[in-house]
Amino acid sequence: MDKSLATLLLSCTLLISLCVPSLAQTCGNYTFSGNRSYSTCNDLPQLSCSLHWNYHPSNLTADIAFRKSGASTSNWISWALNPSRRAMAGSQALVAFQHPNGSILAYTTQLNDNPNMQPGRLSFDVPSIAAEFSSNGDMIIFATLQLTDSLRLTNQVWQEGPLNGGNPGQHPTNGQNGKSMGTVDFINGSVTTTGGTTSKQRKRNVHGVLNAVSWGILMPVGIIIARYLKVFKSAGPAWFYLHVTCQTSGYAVGIAGWATGIKLGSDSPGISYDTHRNLGMIIFALGTLQVLALLLRPKPDHKYRLYWNIYHHSIGYTTVILSIANIFEGFDVLDSEDNWKKAYTGVLIFLVVVAAVMEAVTWFIVIKRKKAASSDRHVNGENVYGSRAQQTA
Repeated sequence: MDKSLATLLLSCTLLISLCVPSLAQTCGNYTFSGNRSYSTCNDLPQLSCSLHWNYHPSNLTADIAFRKSGASTSNWISWALNPSRRAMAGSQALVAFQHPNGSILAYTTQLNDNPNMQPGRLSFDVPSIAAEFSSNGDMIIFATLQLTDSLRLTNQVWQEGPLNGGNPGQHPTNGQNGKSMGTVDFINGSVTTTGGTTSKQRKRNVHGVLNAVSWGILMPVGIIIARYLKVFKSAGPAWFYLHVTCQTSGYAVGIAGWATGIKLGSDSPGISYDTHRNLGMIIFALGTLQVLALLLRPKPDHKYRLYWNIYHHSIGYTTVILSIANIFEGFDVLDSEDNWKKAYTGVLIFLVVVAAVMEAVTWFIVIKRKKAASSDRHVNGENVYGSRAQQTA
Protein backbone atom coordinates (compact mmCIF):
# COMPACT_ATOMS: atom_id res chain seq x y z
CA MET A 1 0.00 0.00 0.00
CA ASP A 2 2.82 2.40 0.90
CA LYS A 3 4.64 1.62 -2.33
CA SER A 4 1.48 2.22 -4.35
CA LEU A 5 0.91 5.56 -2.65
CA ALA A 6 4.52 6.60 -3.22
CA THR A 7 4.29 5.60 -6.89
CA LEU A 8 1.04 7.58 -7.26
CA LEU A 9 2.57 10.68 -5.66
CA LEU A 10 5.65 10.42 -7.88
CA SER A 11 3.50 10.05 -10.99
CA CYS A 12 1.43 13.08 -10.05
CA THR A 13 4.57 15.12 -9.44
CA LEU A 14 6.00 14.19 -12.83
CA LEU A 15 2.68 14.94 -14.54
CA ILE A 16 2.48 18.36 -12.94
CA SER A 17 6.09 19.12 -13.94
CA LEU A 18 5.38 18.15 -17.54
CA CYS A 19 1.99 19.79 -17.94
CA VAL A 20 2.64 22.90 -15.91
CA PRO A 21 6.31 23.71 -16.51
CA SER A 22 5.84 27.28 -15.32
CA LEU A 23 5.49 25.98 -11.77
CA ALA A 24 8.99 24.51 -11.93
CA GLN A 25 10.67 27.15 -14.06
CA THR A 26 9.75 30.51 -12.53
CA CYS A 27 12.62 32.85 -11.74
CA GLY A 28 12.00 32.56 -7.98
CA ASN A 29 12.87 28.87 -8.03
CA TYR A 30 16.23 29.32 -9.70
CA THR A 31 19.41 28.50 -7.80
CA PHE A 32 22.53 30.44 -8.73
CA SER A 33 26.12 29.33 -8.34
CA GLY A 34 28.39 30.81 -5.71
CA ASN A 35 25.59 31.04 -3.11
CA ARG A 36 24.20 34.08 -4.86
CA SER A 37 20.61 34.97 -3.98
CA TYR A 38 18.31 37.78 -5.00
CA SER A 39 15.29 39.18 -3.21
CA THR A 40 13.47 40.24 -6.37
CA CYS A 41 13.06 38.65 -9.78
CA ASN A 42 10.81 38.88 -12.81
CA ASP A 43 10.32 36.50 -15.71
CA LEU A 44 10.57 38.59 -18.86
CA PRO A 45 7.99 37.69 -21.51
CA GLN A 46 10.33 37.60 -24.51
CA LEU A 47 13.38 35.50 -25.42
CA SER A 48 13.10 33.22 -22.32
CA CYS A 49 14.91 35.64 -20.04
CA SER A 50 14.58 36.73 -16.42
CA LEU A 51 15.96 39.56 -14.31
CA HIS A 52 17.00 39.13 -10.67
CA TRP A 53 18.24 41.85 -8.33
CA ASN A 54 18.94 43.17 -4.87
CA TYR A 55 18.44 46.92 -4.45
CA HIS A 56 20.40 48.81 -1.79
CA PRO A 57 18.77 52.21 -1.18
CA SER A 58 21.50 53.36 1.21
CA ASN A 59 24.04 53.73 -1.60
CA LEU A 60 21.77 53.47 -4.69
CA THR A 61 23.34 50.27 -5.95
CA ALA A 62 21.72 47.18 -7.42
CA ASP A 63 23.21 43.72 -7.74
CA ILE A 64 21.61 42.17 -10.80
CA ALA A 65 21.61 38.83 -12.59
CA PHE A 66 20.27 38.71 -16.13
CA ARG A 67 19.58 35.12 -17.18
CA LYS A 68 18.90 33.72 -20.64
CA SER A 69 17.46 30.20 -20.49
CA GLY A 70 18.49 27.72 -23.14
CA ALA A 71 21.26 29.97 -24.45
CA SER A 72 23.42 29.03 -27.41
CA THR A 73 27.21 29.19 -27.43
CA SER A 74 26.95 30.76 -30.90
CA ASN A 75 24.86 33.68 -29.61
CA TRP A 76 25.51 36.76 -27.50
CA ILE A 77 23.11 38.17 -24.90
CA SER A 78 22.62 41.69 -23.62
CA TRP A 79 20.62 43.58 -21.02
CA ALA A 80 20.52 47.36 -20.93
CA LEU A 81 19.05 50.43 -19.28
CA ASN A 82 17.96 53.31 -21.47
CA PRO A 83 16.88 56.45 -19.59
CA SER A 84 16.08 58.32 -22.81
CA ARG A 85 13.75 55.99 -24.70
CA ARG A 86 12.39 52.47 -24.89
CA ALA A 87 14.80 51.16 -27.52
CA MET A 88 18.19 49.51 -27.81
CA ALA A 89 19.74 52.51 -29.57
CA GLY A 90 21.06 54.93 -26.95
CA SER A 91 21.06 52.33 -24.17
CA GLN A 92 23.70 51.49 -21.57
CA ALA A 93 24.28 47.78 -22.06
CA LEU A 94 25.84 44.74 -20.46
CA VAL A 95 26.98 42.15 -23.01
CA ALA A 96 28.15 38.55 -22.64
CA PHE A 97 29.07 35.68 -24.93
CA GLN A 98 31.34 32.66 -25.09
CA HIS A 99 34.65 33.31 -26.83
CA PRO A 100 35.84 30.71 -29.36
CA ASN A 101 38.55 29.73 -26.86
CA GLY A 102 35.81 28.73 -24.38
CA SER A 103 36.06 31.65 -21.98
CA ILE A 104 33.02 33.78 -21.16
CA LEU A 105 33.39 37.47 -21.92
CA ALA A 106 31.31 40.12 -20.14
CA TYR A 107 31.66 43.85 -20.61
CA THR A 108 29.77 47.14 -20.84
CA THR A 109 29.05 49.12 -23.99
CA GLN A 110 27.07 52.17 -25.03
CA LEU A 111 24.80 51.57 -28.02
CA ASN A 112 24.42 54.60 -30.26
CA ASP A 113 22.53 54.82 -33.54
CA ASN A 114 25.23 52.73 -35.22
CA PRO A 115 26.26 50.28 -32.50
CA ASN A 116 29.51 48.37 -32.84
CA MET A 117 29.08 46.41 -29.58
CA GLN A 118 32.67 47.15 -28.56
CA PRO A 119 33.60 47.55 -24.85
CA GLY A 120 33.13 51.03 -23.42
CA ARG A 121 32.22 52.93 -20.27
CA LEU A 122 28.59 53.66 -19.42
CA SER A 123 26.98 56.85 -18.20
CA PHE A 124 26.89 55.24 -14.74
CA ASP A 125 29.43 53.12 -12.92
CA VAL A 126 29.44 49.33 -13.04
CA PRO A 127 31.83 48.30 -10.22
CA SER A 128 31.72 44.63 -11.16
CA ILE A 129 30.56 42.51 -14.09
CA ALA A 130 30.97 38.82 -14.85
CA ALA A 131 29.16 36.08 -16.74
CA GLU A 132 28.86 32.33 -16.75
CA PHE A 133 27.43 29.53 -18.86
CA SER A 134 25.67 27.20 -16.43
CA SER A 135 25.59 23.45 -16.72
CA ASN A 136 21.88 23.50 -17.55
CA GLY A 137 22.41 25.73 -20.61
CA ASP A 138 21.69 29.16 -19.12
CA MET A 139 23.88 32.16 -19.82
CA ILE A 140 23.92 34.66 -16.95
CA ILE A 141 25.32 38.16 -16.56
CA PHE A 142 26.15 39.23 -13.00
CA ALA A 143 26.78 42.92 -12.32
CA THR A 144 26.63 45.64 -9.71
CA LEU A 145 25.15 48.91 -10.93
CA GLN A 146 25.72 52.30 -9.38
CA LEU A 147 22.31 53.85 -10.04
CA THR A 148 21.20 57.46 -10.02
CA ASP A 149 17.81 58.81 -9.00
CA SER A 150 16.64 58.76 -12.63
CA LEU A 151 17.71 55.13 -13.09
CA ARG A 152 15.74 53.68 -10.18
CA LEU A 153 12.71 53.58 -12.51
CA THR A 154 13.71 53.51 -16.15
CA ASN A 155 13.48 51.69 -19.46
CA GLN A 156 15.07 48.30 -19.91
CA VAL A 157 15.91 46.40 -23.08
CA TRP A 158 17.27 42.90 -23.54
CA GLN A 159 18.45 41.08 -26.65
CA GLU A 160 20.21 38.09 -28.10
CA GLY A 161 21.85 37.70 -31.46
CA PRO A 162 24.36 35.62 -33.41
CA LEU A 163 28.11 35.86 -33.15
CA ASN A 164 29.91 36.89 -36.29
CA GLY A 165 33.58 36.02 -36.40
CA GLY A 166 33.74 35.78 -32.64
CA ASN A 167 32.07 39.18 -32.16
CA PRO A 168 28.43 40.18 -31.62
CA GLY A 169 26.56 40.43 -34.92
CA GLN A 170 23.26 42.03 -35.93
CA HIS A 171 20.31 40.64 -33.97
CA PRO A 172 16.88 40.07 -35.56
CA THR A 173 14.49 42.98 -35.25
CA ASN A 174 11.23 41.10 -35.70
CA GLY A 175 9.35 38.58 -33.59
CA GLN A 176 10.32 38.44 -29.93
CA ASN A 177 13.49 40.45 -30.58
CA GLY A 178 11.34 43.38 -31.63
CA LYS A 179 9.31 43.27 -28.40
CA SER A 180 12.01 42.72 -25.78
CA MET A 181 11.69 46.03 -23.99
CA GLY A 182 9.84 47.57 -21.06
CA THR A 183 10.54 49.31 -17.75
CA VAL A 184 12.11 48.23 -14.48
CA ASP A 185 11.47 49.69 -11.03
CA PHE A 186 14.34 48.70 -8.74
CA ILE A 187 12.58 50.13 -5.68
CA ASN A 188 9.26 48.30 -5.68
CA GLY A 189 10.46 45.32 -7.72
CA SER A 190 8.07 45.71 -10.63
CA VAL A 191 8.68 45.19 -14.33
CA THR A 192 6.41 46.28 -17.14
CA THR A 193 6.83 45.13 -20.71
CA THR A 194 5.81 46.47 -24.05
CA GLY A 195 2.10 45.98 -24.61
CA GLY A 196 -0.15 46.89 -27.49
CA THR A 197 1.31 48.50 -30.57
CA THR A 198 4.26 50.84 -30.50
CA SER A 199 4.61 53.88 -32.74
CA LYS A 200 7.12 52.09 -34.95
CA GLN A 201 4.86 49.03 -35.20
CA ARG A 202 1.97 51.27 -36.26
CA LYS A 203 4.16 52.82 -38.95
CA ARG A 204 5.15 49.37 -40.13
CA ASN A 205 1.50 48.32 -40.23
CA VAL A 206 0.54 51.41 -42.24
CA HIS A 207 3.44 50.78 -44.60
CA GLY A 208 2.36 47.16 -45.06
CA VAL A 209 -1.33 47.96 -45.63
CA LEU A 210 -0.62 50.72 -48.15
CA ASN A 211 1.70 48.54 -50.21
CA ALA A 212 -0.47 45.42 -50.02
CA VAL A 213 -3.53 47.37 -51.20
CA SER A 214 -1.71 49.31 -53.92
CA TRP A 215 0.87 47.02 -55.50
CA GLY A 216 -0.68 43.77 -54.29
CA ILE A 217 -4.42 44.29 -54.96
CA LEU A 218 -5.22 47.35 -57.09
CA MET A 219 -2.49 46.62 -59.65
CA PRO A 220 -3.50 42.96 -60.19
CA VAL A 221 -7.19 43.98 -60.39
CA GLY A 222 -6.29 46.54 -63.03
CA ILE A 223 -4.53 43.86 -65.08
CA ILE A 224 -7.51 41.49 -64.74
CA ILE A 225 -9.83 44.23 -65.97
CA ALA A 226 -7.63 45.03 -68.98
CA ARG A 227 -7.12 41.40 -69.96
CA TYR A 228 -10.68 40.11 -69.64
CA LEU A 229 -13.33 42.86 -69.69
CA LYS A 230 -12.36 44.17 -73.11
CA VAL A 231 -13.43 40.81 -74.58
CA PHE A 232 -17.06 41.64 -73.70
CA LYS A 233 -18.53 43.98 -76.32
CA SER A 234 -20.98 45.38 -73.77
CA ALA A 235 -18.05 46.71 -71.71
CA GLY A 236 -17.25 49.22 -74.46
CA PRO A 237 -14.49 51.66 -73.53
CA ALA A 238 -15.40 51.37 -69.83
CA TRP A 239 -12.79 48.64 -69.32
CA PHE A 240 -10.04 51.05 -70.32
CA TYR A 241 -11.13 53.74 -67.86
CA LEU A 242 -11.49 51.17 -65.08
CA HIS A 243 -8.02 49.85 -65.90
CA VAL A 244 -6.47 53.30 -65.81
CA THR A 245 -8.31 54.15 -62.57
CA CYS A 246 -7.03 51.01 -60.81
CA GLN A 247 -3.46 51.49 -62.01
CA THR A 248 -3.19 55.20 -61.22
CA SER A 249 -4.90 54.75 -57.85
CA GLY A 250 -2.59 51.85 -57.07
CA TYR A 251 0.43 53.94 -58.02
CA ALA A 252 -0.73 56.90 -55.90
CA VAL A 253 -1.31 54.71 -52.84
CA GLY A 254 1.96 52.92 -53.60
CA ILE A 255 3.84 56.23 -53.46
CA ALA A 256 2.48 56.76 -49.95
CA GLY A 257 3.55 53.24 -48.97
CA TRP A 258 6.99 53.75 -50.50
CA ALA A 259 7.38 57.05 -48.63
CA THR A 260 6.48 55.44 -45.29
CA GLY A 261 9.11 52.77 -45.99
CA ILE A 262 11.75 55.45 -46.60
CA LYS A 263 10.73 57.12 -43.34
CA LEU A 264 10.91 53.84 -41.42
CA GLY A 265 14.41 53.29 -42.78
CA SER A 266 15.58 56.73 -41.72
CA ASP A 267 14.10 56.20 -38.25
CA SER A 268 15.90 52.87 -37.83
CA PRO A 269 19.64 53.48 -38.23
CA GLY A 270 21.70 50.31 -38.20
CA ILE A 271 18.67 48.21 -39.18
CA SER A 272 18.22 47.26 -42.82
CA TYR A 273 16.22 44.73 -44.81
CA ASP A 274 18.23 44.72 -48.01
CA THR A 275 16.06 42.40 -50.10
CA HIS A 276 12.82 44.15 -49.12
CA ARG A 277 14.31 47.60 -49.68
CA ASN A 278 15.92 46.79 -53.04
CA LEU A 279 12.76 45.16 -54.37
CA GLY A 280 10.79 48.20 -53.23
CA MET A 281 13.09 50.52 -55.19
CA ILE A 282 12.81 48.37 -58.33
CA ILE A 283 9.02 48.16 -58.05
CA PHE A 284 8.68 51.91 -57.58
CA ALA A 285 10.86 52.53 -60.65
CA LEU A 286 8.86 50.07 -62.79
CA GLY A 287 5.57 51.56 -61.57
CA THR A 288 6.77 55.02 -62.51
CA LEU A 289 7.69 53.79 -66.00
CA GLN A 290 4.18 52.35 -66.37
CA VAL A 291 2.56 55.65 -65.47
CA LEU A 292 4.84 57.54 -67.86
CA ALA A 293 3.95 55.04 -70.59
CA LEU A 294 0.40 56.44 -70.60
CA LEU A 295 1.80 59.72 -71.89
CA LEU A 296 3.55 57.92 -74.77
CA ARG A 297 0.68 55.60 -75.72
CA PRO A 298 0.36 55.56 -79.53
CA LYS A 299 -2.97 55.13 -81.32
CA PRO A 300 -4.17 51.58 -82.03
CA ASP A 301 -3.27 51.77 -85.74
CA HIS A 302 0.16 53.31 -85.18
CA LYS A 303 3.12 51.30 -86.48
CA TYR A 304 4.82 51.40 -83.05
CA ARG A 305 1.74 50.28 -81.13
CA LEU A 306 2.87 46.63 -81.15
CA TYR A 307 6.17 47.51 -79.49
CA TRP A 308 4.41 49.71 -76.95
CA ASN A 309 2.07 46.82 -76.08
CA ILE A 310 5.02 44.48 -75.53
CA TYR A 311 6.71 47.05 -73.30
CA HIS A 312 3.51 47.84 -71.38
CA HIS A 313 2.59 44.21 -70.75
CA SER A 314 6.12 43.12 -69.83
CA ILE A 315 6.63 45.93 -67.32
CA GLY A 316 3.13 45.47 -65.88
CA TYR A 317 3.40 41.74 -65.23
CA THR A 318 6.94 42.08 -63.90
CA THR A 319 5.83 44.80 -61.50
CA VAL A 320 2.97 42.73 -60.11
CA ILE A 321 5.07 39.57 -59.69
CA LEU A 322 7.83 41.46 -57.88
CA SER A 323 5.25 43.32 -55.78
CA ILE A 324 3.62 40.13 -54.54
CA ALA A 325 7.03 38.65 -53.71
CA ASN A 326 8.01 41.81 -51.82
CA ILE A 327 4.73 41.90 -49.90
CA PHE A 328 5.47 38.44 -48.52
CA GLU A 329 9.02 39.58 -47.83
CA GLY A 330 7.46 42.39 -45.78
CA PHE A 331 5.27 39.95 -43.90
CA ASP A 332 8.41 38.07 -42.90
CA VAL A 333 9.76 41.34 -41.49
CA LEU A 334 6.58 41.83 -39.44
CA ASP A 335 6.83 38.16 -38.39
CA SER A 336 4.16 38.28 -35.69
CA GLU A 337 1.51 39.60 -38.08
CA ASP A 338 0.64 36.11 -39.35
CA ASN A 339 -3.05 36.98 -39.63
CA TRP A 340 -2.20 39.65 -42.18
CA LYS A 341 -0.27 37.17 -44.26
CA LYS A 342 -3.21 34.75 -44.15
CA ALA A 343 -5.66 37.52 -45.10
CA TYR A 344 -3.58 38.65 -48.07
CA THR A 345 -3.03 35.04 -49.15
CA GLY A 346 -6.82 34.64 -49.15
CA VAL A 347 -7.24 37.76 -51.31
CA LEU A 348 -4.54 36.51 -53.67
CA ILE A 349 -6.19 33.10 -54.00
CA PHE A 350 -9.51 34.83 -54.75
CA LEU A 351 -7.90 36.94 -57.51
CA VAL A 352 -6.24 33.85 -59.00
CA VAL A 353 -9.56 31.99 -59.04
CA VAL A 354 -11.31 34.96 -60.66
CA ALA A 355 -8.54 35.21 -63.26
CA ALA A 356 -8.74 31.46 -63.99
CA VAL A 357 -12.52 31.58 -64.44
CA MET A 358 -12.30 34.70 -66.61
CA GLU A 359 -9.55 33.12 -68.70
CA ALA A 360 -11.77 30.12 -69.44
CA VAL A 361 -14.83 32.28 -70.16
CA THR A 362 -13.00 34.70 -72.45
CA TRP A 363 -11.31 31.89 -74.36
CA PHE A 364 -14.72 30.30 -74.85
CA ILE A 365 -16.10 33.60 -76.16
CA VAL A 366 -13.13 34.17 -78.50
CA ILE A 367 -13.29 30.62 -79.93
CA LYS A 368 -17.06 30.91 -80.39
CA ARG A 369 -16.65 34.20 -82.24
CA LYS A 370 -13.95 32.73 -84.48
CA LYS A 371 -16.19 29.80 -85.36
CA ALA A 372 -19.08 32.15 -86.09
CA ALA A 373 -16.85 34.36 -88.23
CA SER A 374 -15.51 31.32 -90.10
CA SER A 375 -19.05 30.07 -90.67
CA ASP A 376 -20.12 33.47 -91.97
CA ARG A 377 -17.22 33.56 -94.39
CA HIS A 378 -18.09 30.06 -95.60
CA VAL A 379 -21.75 30.97 -96.14
CA ASN A 380 -20.85 34.20 -97.87
CA GLY A 381 -18.39 32.33 -100.07
CA GLU A 382 -21.09 29.86 -101.13
CA ASN A 383 -23.50 32.68 -101.86
CA VAL A 384 -20.93 34.47 -104.02
CA TYR A 385 -20.08 31.27 -105.90
CA GLY A 386 -23.75 30.47 -106.46
CA SER A 387 -24.57 33.91 -107.77
CA ARG A 388 -21.62 33.78 -110.19
CA ALA A 389 -22.73 30.35 -111.42
CA GLN A 390 -26.22 31.65 -112.14
CA GLN A 391 -24.82 34.62 -113.99
CA THR A 392 -22.66 32.30 -116.12
CA ALA A 393 -25.63 30.08 -116.87
